[in-house]
Amino acid sequence: MAFEKSVLVPLNADDTFALITEPDRLRRWQVISARVDLRAGGDYRWTIIPGHSASGTITEVEPGRRVVFTWGWEGSPDLPPGASTVTITLEPADGGTLVRLVHEGLTGEQADSHAVGWSHYLGRLVRAAAEGDAGPDEWGIPAELDPLTSAEASLAVCQLVLRGVVAADYHQPTVCTEFDVTQLAEHLIGSVTFLGGAAGAKAVQADGSTLEARLAAPAQAMLEAWTVRGLDGTVKLGPNEMPAGLVLGIGSVEFLVHAWDFAQATGQQLTVSDGLSQFVLDLTSQLITPEGRAGGSFADPVEAGPDAGLLGRLIAFTGRAVSSVH
Repeated sequence: MAFEKSVLVPLNADDTFALITEPDRLRRWQVISARVDLRAGGDYRWTIIPGHSASGTITEVEPGRRVVFTWGWEGSPDLPPGASTVTITLEPADGGTLVRLVHEGLTGEQADSHAVGWSHYLGRLVRAAAEGDAGPDEWGIPAELDPLTSAEASLAVCQLVLRGVVAADYHQPTVCTEFDVTQLAEHLIGSVTFLGGAAGAKAVQADGSTLEARLAAPAQAMLEAWTVRGLDGTVKLGPNEMPAGLVLGIGSVEFLVHAWDFAQATGQQLTVSDGLSQFVLDLTSQLITPEGRAGGSFADPVEAGPDAGLLGRLIAFTGRAVSSVH
C-alpha cells in the first residue's frame, strides 16, 4: 500500500526544498530535533514528537526537485527504520511549489495512520512557508512522560522561544543576573553538552546564525545518546554517581526553566501543559535539595502568586519571582 498527497507551498522550489531537508527549517514545522546527512547514502534521524523518532537512509537527492529516503520508526517491530520509502518531488506552480509526497511499502493499516500523520505535517509545512513558523505542535504533548520524553518536550518549548529571539534581544538582561540572553544560551549549550557526555555523546560544535540553531545540534546529540544508552542504572556526573533518569531529568529542568527566562527577557508568552510542568516540577524537587540551596548552588524558593499555575510553581521553586505564569 502507498499513501500519496500533494500540497501547494507558497515558496519557490529551492526554499521549499530547504524546508523539507534542512534541520533548522524542519524544526519550524515537523520535528523537535533532526540530524540529516543530505546525500545519497547518508542517514537521517528525526524526533517528530516526544518518544517517536523516525530514521532511515537518503537514497536520492536532486536539490530543488526531489528527495527519496527510507522510513521507519525506532523501536517499532512492524515498521522499523528502513522498512518503507518516502519520495518527495517539487514542481514549480502558480503561487509557489507543488509538493507531492508518496509513501510506499506500508500495510493498509500503516497507510491509514501515516495518512493522518502526513496530512497533519504537510498542513504545518504550508503554514511554516506562509508564516515563517508553524508554531507549537498540538501533537507534541505526550500522554505519558518519562525523563526522555520530558526532555524532548521541554526542548521543543525552549526552541520555540529561542526562535522568537531576534538580534536586538541578544544582550537583554535576564533574571539570571550574571547572564544576558546570549550568555544564558551559551550556558545552556554547555549544560546540554555536559549532560550528553554523561551518556557517551560526542561533543558537537554549537554553530549557526541564531541562538536556537546553536542549541539544536548539541541538544539533538544529547537526546540521541540518551536514547541509545537508556535510563537504567547510574551515571557518573562530575564526582557523583546518580540515577540515570535523574541525570537526564536535569535536561528537562534546564530547557523548561531557561525557556521561561528567555521568554521573560524578550517579552514572549510561554504556555506549557500542566502535565509537563508537573513532571518537571517533580524532577526539580529531587534535584534542588536544601543542602544544594545552603551551599549557594540554588536560590531559596519564593512564593508563587495565586494565579501562577503549575509552571509558575516550578519557576518559583527555582527561586525566581513570578506573579502569574501558566
